[in-house]
Amino acid sequence: MTVQIITTQPFAEQRPGTSGLRKKVSVFQHPHYLENFVQAIFNSLEDFQGKTLVVGGDGRYYNKTAIRTILQMAAANGFGHVLVGQHGLLSTPAVSAIIRKYQAFGGIVLSASHNPGGPEGDFGIKYNIGNGGPAPEKVTEAIYQHTRVIKEYRISQLPVPDLSMLGHHQLGNMGVEIIDPVADYAQLMKQLFDFEKIKDLFKTGFTLRFDAMHAITGPYAKTILEQQLGAPSGTVMNGEPLEDFGQGHPDPNLTYAHDLVDIMYAEQAPQFGAASDGDGDRNMILGNHFFVTPSDSLAILAANAHLLPGYQQGLRGIARSMPTSAAADRVAERLGIDCYETPTGWKFFGNLLDAGKATLCGEESFGTGSDHVREKDGLWAVLFWLNVLACRRQSVEAIVKEHWAEYGRNYYSRHDYEAIDAGAAQQLMDRLNQQFPHLPGKKFGNYTVETADDFSYIDPMDHSISTKQGLRVLFEGGSRIVFRLSGTGTEGATLRVYLESFEPEVSRQQLDAQVALAELIQIADQLANIQVLTGRDKPSVIT
Repeated sequence: MTVQIITTQPFAEQRPGTSGLRKKVSVFQHPHYLENFVQAIFNSLEDFQGKTLVVGGDGRYYNKTAIRTILQMAAANGFGHVLVGQHGLLSTPAVSAIIRKYQAFGGIVLSASHNPGGPEGDFGIKYNIGNGGPAPEKVTEAIYQHTRVIKEYRISQLPVPDLSMLGHHQLGNMGVEIIDPVADYAQLMKQLFDFEKIKDLFKTGFTLRFDAMHAITGPYAKTILEQQLGAPSGTVMNGEPLEDFGQGHPDPNLTYAHDLVDIMYAEQAPQFGAASDGDGDRNMILGNHFFVTPSDSLAILAANAHLLPGYQQGLRGIARSMPTSAAADRVAERLGIDCYETPTGWKFFGNLLDAGKATLCGEESFGTGSDHVREKDGLWAVLFWLNVLACRRQSVEAIVKEHWAEYGRNYYSRHDYEAIDAGAAQQLMDRLNQQFPHLPGKKFGNYTVETADDFSYIDPMDHSISTKQGLRVLFEGGSRIVFRLSGTGTEGATLRVYLESFEPEVSRQQLDAQVALAELIQIADQLANIQVLTGRDKPSVIT
């Protein structure tokens, strides 16, 4: 095999975050930029020669180009076999499932998740380890350190097989298996859910609209929902993956999934609506004229898991990210199982899942999953809801309201201020930090501060410590405000403000969440001086 060793120099910034390395497409197109990072991944690994690598992405612009380069570099660096999705397509949860099923050494995922695509959009790359989950911090830090000192990379000059041709191919000494991107994932879903019961639900005339947002879940949803479960043709909308996501923003929330929202709030709305994001790991759940918050969704799935084949043996525990509401905590308490509060980032759930401490996991940022893979899984959550609906034969709204009546309601909302000036965002966080020692005992209208802190976490499995995970203002009675800066964007900073208030009385659970949280919203602005420092009179997105 002809291997070329290319001399290169480090780039100034290639530090992967919790979701890998995300930059504008134009940055990745800079000569040697992608190659440097891929070689840094390989340089950080040990004993992978002859092993299997899984490669795939969400189909966004630059996906196929990047995969061809990665295949040439994997061959030159000594991998023995690569499993790659046909046309370069694999959802993030499917990558995790395939790594686990075939006991691969690891995988490379090409995606910038819910960020926009296209030539002017975003691109991303991350490495998943042998358990199928995102690389832990010790691995991402090792990758980063290699990017700082890299002097050369290895790449094969042999032509890459046609990614549209299913079957086995050779790239020098390395086998390349181009696989159906849906088949293994669909088989796993059949093991978890009662497909026959869901088929019977559709036979009753049950109506569903699934918005794939011209992203990766289109082929998965068409195969599973329409072909295997019998949903009518056309149930899946925007089902063809496009390099620019149809010039849309593939983030399944009330703002960006407006096509679906309009359908679900129309006069003749379907009974169930759902959407997934760019790489297929997020989900939004809607009923007829009814939105289910991700926090409530996690709690309701946990409370109904015993109805489903894959979870009839019971849950070992529940894990949620710190900003996610405490609704799941109340279910865990009723079930007599532990509920773990972790920092944001799915990798923190991985240790709990691997140790058998948790079965279901969820983040308020529209991510839900279980121990079937080591990533959050959008379509899995939709199938979970469908199975619950098939068992209970109630509307989405009725199921949610019954849950509130039994467990109490955690009014919850997230306000995102996107692409704000990074300096102003940091000034806002510094201002909050300076106030924290003086907040306990202070009254704000009907709310009294109990404590204020910067959330930290000690992993119960490996005892690693994560600090500065979000500024929390905790009020007496369980209400709270959380402030975080998000690293998922590629422009400026994103300030996320999380607001939560618990109401146990059914008779008082009539208010819209934004109305119920109005006083907390005012307190958040008062504490952080949001409007003045960000220059925004309202959030970019409210969920």
